[in-house]
Amino acid sequence: MDSLKSAVGQLRSLSEDLGSQFNIIQTRIDFTSALTNVLEEGADKLTLADMNEASAQYLTLQTRQSLAINSLSLAAQSSRGVLQLFY
Repeated sequence: MDSLKSAVGQLRSLSEDLGSQFNIIQTRIDFTSALTNVLEEGADKLTLADMNEASAQYLTLQTRQSLAINSLSLAAQSSRGVLQLFY
């Protein structure tokens, strides 16, 4: 009877330890899951920021090209106007 009581006591002690270890593992799983979500969100934001920056740079290049074409056109028109004065 005493050895049975001792075995039950040891079983309860081991059960408490197991429950405690389970809680620690569950907390670590929750933390790891939350950290993974934060890191994925950060990576998504970086990718989106890169796309926005690339779009802005492309628009800037298009605007510069358009301004250069317009400047050349105006310069050519001015040259023709000056030449028409002499002919």
